[in-house]
Amino acid sequence: MKNILVPTDFSATAENAARYALHLADQINAPKIILYNAYQAPVALDPMAMAPAVLLLDEEQLRTSSMEALEHFKEELKKDCPQNCSIELFCEYALLNNGLDHVCEKTDSDLIVMGITGGGLLEETLIGSNTIAVSKHSTKPVIIVPKDARFNKIEKVALACDFKSVIDTTPVEPIRNLLEETSAKLMVLNIDHTHQHFDPEIPFQSKMLDQLFHSYYPEYHFIDQIDFMEGVHRFVLENKIDLLITIPKKHGFFDQLFHRSHTKQMAFHVHVPLMIVHD
Repeated sequence: MKNILVPTDFSATAENAARYALHLADQINAPKIILYNAYQAPVALDPMAMAPAVLLLDEEQLRTSSMEALEHFKEELKKDCPQNCSIELFCEYALLNNGLDHVCEKTDSDLIVMGITGGGLLEETLIGSNTIAVSKHSTKPVIIVPKDARFNKIEKVALACDFKSVIDTTPVEPIRNLLEETSAKLMVLNIDHTHQHFDPEIPFQSKMLDQLFHSYYPEYHFIDQIDFMEGVHRFVLENKIDLLITIPKKHGFFDQLFHRSHTKQMAFHVHVPLMIVHD
């Protein structure tokens, strides 16, 4: 494992995600945690104006403020830093809309860990939208840490799989890397929420998946559940899953997970981190 990039806005949710990343670094022997802040010029809200106005602040002043906040954040986290891991800081004038691949390249990071929050529409819109944008547009794996999640040693991971074009759509390397670094048990989860109790493709596709991960002895679980999200949630709780893995596909698990109607059910309220891996 290389370094872990931890984007932060200095909120309690971001601090929780950073502490999770430090404990994860200890388990997988990651050498560095990079605390990252993307800063922008603040927007002034004038009720008499036709549109919000961007305050013209010196970019160097913004950068200095960002680095000072990062230094303070680092001090808060030091006591949780593993002995063989260091904390470094990185900030830039940027938006998170297009992902963080360029930051991962600059910092030699191959995993992103960040928080997501709930409890209010404003929080969900600001923090949730940034997290989802990074998850969708970054090619590096992203672990989303829910607001109240605490680190549990990763011993069981569940891969949500639709058994569609397994060979072409499964990002094998990042999943294998995770299994190697954590020695976790792999459980593959398929939920039938269409009332189609037997798909003739599943035996073949499951055999293909088994070939990809045969050395990790995956365990397969097929659940017939009308409410897709409820099925996932229940499986995670009953099997004491430490990390849920999903692969973004159009009209697949990822789209369902972050559709507005499912947000409060899973993305903002479950207590198990979610790892997004791209093919």
